[in-house]
Amino acid sequence: MPLDQPFDATALSNAYAAGLADPVQVFEASLEQAAATEGTFITLTQARGRREAEASRARWQAGAPLSALDGVPIAWKDLFDLQGTVTTAGAGLRRSAPPAKQDASVVSRLTQAGMVCLGKTNLSELAYSGLGLNPHFGTPVNSALPGQPRAPGGSSSGSAIAVAAGVVPVAMGTDTAGSIRIPAAFNGLVGYRSSRRRLPMDGVFSLARSLDALGPLTRSVRDAVLIDQLLTDRQPLLATEPHRLCLRVDDATLSDPRVQPAVRDNLERCLQRLAHAGVRIDRRPLGAWQATLDCIAEQGWLGAAEAFARHEQLLDSPAALQLDPRVRQRLETARTLPASRQLALYDLRVRLQARLAQELDGALLVTPTVAHVAPLLAALEQDDALFASCNLATLRLTMAGSLMDMPGVALPSGVDHQGLPTSLLLAAASGEDRALLRAALTIGALLDSAD
Repeated sequence: MPLDQPFDATALSNAYAAGLADPVQVFEASLEQAAATEGTFITLTQARGRREAEASRARWQAGAPLSALDGVPIAWKDLFDLQGTVTTAGAGLRRSAPPAKQDASVVSRLTQAGMVCLGKTNLSELAYSGLGLNPHFGTPVNSALPGQPRAPGGSSSGSAIAVAAGVVPVAMGTDTAGSIRIPAAFNGLVGYRSSRRRLPMDGVFSLARSLDALGPLTRSVRDAVLIDQLLTDRQPLLATEPHRLCLRVDDATLSDPRVQPAVRDNLERCLQRLAHAGVRIDRRPLGAWQATLDCIAEQGWLGAAEAFARHEQLLDSPAALQLDPRVRQRLETARTLPASRQLALYDLRVRLQARLAQELDGALLVTPTVAHVAPLLAALEQDDALFASCNLATLRLTMAGSLMDMPGVALPSGVDHQGLPTSLLLAAASGEDRALLRAALTIGALLDSAD
């Protein structure tokens, strides 16, 4: 199996089973690539990874793998605790924090499944940006267009670039307002944000307590489904038959002038392919969705209030000056948000969630993941005002899904005239992860077969 080409985890596992690949050789190749990928990794776990790869090789040789993904290298966003390593959260001021005493729960689960830990990936500082820039550890570069570095998407920037560059087939991220789905979209990947309560948050550095969620960035839907299966101890999922699927399209969202033509056109082409395959496309207004978008635009982002509360002590200390000024300014915007408004937003969210579930009635919502393709990196680094406005535009659609705790799967939908990836987002009512993943298996396969 050629290791110089990107591969998905399932294909790699099949190669192990057939004796065509070796976990130790794969790990060493991944380690070499990781070291050469600028700004993508904060920590590499060479010793741990080699031990795990050697143990995996022995299991495969004995015909006794621990799981379907035994021996597959995985990278972890540097919000997840790995025993013996510092969890920096992308903040320079945390370089000297005490090393973690134990693995985060989800790390332990995938380690027990035989996956091999390559290291910890870079991110937006404190996970508080949808664009992925980091002045402390460098910014992982989205190189979809040679010579025109683009923003990687955030906050799970390093995880996305590690997968897009073929360093690993799977990287774990977190998603509070779009931090898995956005970098997946900008890099032509699959990104799965689970419902909040689906996966344990123990040992994960938090940002906003009622919005943080976890999930993988992968090269295929089947890999995302396998990761979910290993983490939840659920039975394997079967794809849903196309004629049993209903996709809800809110035309007001799709026709919004903020959606770039290529993003809209590619999504429409995908819908046509799916309709031709028997998927029902229901084009009707979705009142609860529009109300959620309006709520965020008019009353503010609930996550901002929770992020400020999480970091208020830091912001009031001299150490605040060590933060990226763009992150610090964004955190400070919520300082004057009245507690009464925050409480009202909690109540409104509950009502909107119930209304959304009722309106969807088992259907999946389809929207662009992001309304635009990955922006040029240099312009964002040089212009703070542009950074702020672009960050809000990037997060707009995924924030609404996060507020409603909608599990979502970002899928590549095509490319624009320059070759930059576009993406569509499948989302379900809160807690409907299995139905979403079954549908994503079908839709991903149908879209792949049409390419």
